Formats: sequence, structure tokens, C-alpha cells
Amino acid sequence: QVQLVESGGGLVQAGGSLRLSCAASGSSVSVYVRGWYRQAPGKQRELVADIPSGGITNYADSVKGRFTISRDNAKNTVYLQMNSLKPEDTAVYYCKADLSDRRYLGGRRPYWGQGTQVTVSS
Repeated sequence: QVQLVESGGGLVQAGGSLRLSCAASGSSVSVYVRGWYRQAPGKQRELVADIPSGGITNYADSVKGRFTISRDNAKNTVYLQMNSLKPEDTAVYYCKADLSDRRYLGGRRPYWGQGTQVTVSS
């Protein structure tokens, strides 16, 4: 059973910083931890930042210059450093991974963490 262990969420004032981390554990199935999405109340889940395997790092326009995603390949862990946080960054942040599965196109399917709450007060 794959587990994505997310940490680092919390409450912070506008202008502050938080660092999220997501690590995969508990499975022999190949899993690649790739990035973060977020979902605010009443809104759809959206990309925050993503490092696809062999691909180019992507950032949402709204976080460029403020957030930095990084990856520790040895630990299969992704980090999201969030600086200059704004109230509009308030959301549940979800870690996303690619899980090997031959039944799916490209041999993999998305796998999500349970989410961690980030709240930015004004």
C-alpha cells in the first residue's frame, strides 16, 4: 500500500513562509512523487508546481517567483518552499505522484496524498 506522507502545512500571516514536504513510503510498486496541487473552497483543484519525470518543472503563474519546488531523488521526496504567502494561497495542498500501473495509458496513473491545510491570514 503506497502512502504519501505530507507535512508542513499550517497557519501563517500574509508575507510569511511555509515549506511543504511529501514523501512516498510503504510500497514495492514504483512510485514517483512529482508535485503539488491545491484546492480552495468552492474551486477546482489546480496545479501549484510539478516536476514530471524527465520533463520540465511547471509552476502556476500565480506562484511564480514566490514558490520553489525541489526534489530529493534519493528520498523520492518533493518539497515546496512557499514565500511571500498571500491570503489567496489559502487552500488544501495535495501531493501528487505517478504510480506504475500497466492498465493505464503510459503505464502509470496519478496517486494523491490526503492533503495538508495551508491558511494565510491577512
